[in-house]
Amino acid sequence: MIVTLAGVNSFTLRQRLDRLSAEFTKKYGSLALEKFDGEEHEAPEIIEGLQSLPFLAQRKLVVVRSGGLNKQFAEEIEQIISSIGETTDVVMYEPQIDKRTAYFKVLKSRTEFEEFNESEPQTLAKWLVEEAKNQGVMFNITDANYLVERVGTNQSLLANELDKLVVYNREITRQSIDLLTEPTPQSKIFDLLDAAFGGHKARALELYEQQRAQKVEPQAILAMIAWQLQQIAVAKMAGNRPITEVSRDSGMKQYPLRKARNLADQLSDKDLKKMVPEALNIDWRGKTTALDMDEALKNYIISL
Repeated sequence: MIVTLAGVNSFTLRQRLDRLSAEFTKKYGSLALEKFDGEEHEAPEIIEGLQSLPFLAQRKLVVVRSGGLNKQFAEEIEQIISSIGETTDVVMYEPQIDKRTAYFKVLKSRTEFEEFNESEPQTLAKWLVEEAKNQGVMFNITDANYLVERVGTNQSLLANELDKLVVYNREITRQSIDLLTEPTPQSKIFDLLDAAFGGHKARALELYEQQRAQKVEPQAILAMIAWQLQQIAVAKMAGNRPITEVSRDSGMKQYPLRKARNLADQLSDKDLKKMVPEALNIDWRGKTTALDMDEALKNYIISL
């Protein structure tokens, strides 16, 4: 058995590796497990581990992390796979694999390839509710969705936040979420733009000041605004095309695109064409002149 575990969802990726390792060591013992890292070990050492016979066990499991980052190992991967004995199982653990490489194509075609990508917000909310239930904690789906909206779709981060909330109270509420978790900057900038586009300028400026109070620099805020505008522009140009198609064609994630579509519906093409160059102008002036970025950004927000 040669399995490749890949994808950006580090939480489920690690869970799958831990499960495979635990099942194997339970049957064959901990001495039957060997681990190598493509960044830390030389290619000959990894290859030797893959080709050698099990020691004091019927079979052995070799885990190779980030083999694609080892140039020699990646270049010889096809021959290496062909030379692995029948008594050796292998897990190729690739959290950052480059899909453009021959290395990826070999693993995709010659191994049992499992990919773990970010889950959709709705899926994550249901997962949070189920995890809370398993720990004897009440957590309704509405508040679970709110937590995902607040901290984002990183499942490892959500798991950590859930642990805090479970310890705090046996019922998770929106109030406890606000008390114990910090919204991601991207989430706050989305709320800022939503308030500005909806005519709530005072609220938008309040959200800007909150970011500054948390020591987020104006250039960083502008960068997040630019990122949001890019998402909105793509959603606007996509019209009524399904978000899944837009995500596939643009390479952008579905979750922020869905949120961006809500903002795009509030804007005309003319509005959007005006906002983007104005943001670029502030960025250029901030880098080339003694511009007061705080004042420039506040005036920009008011003009939206």
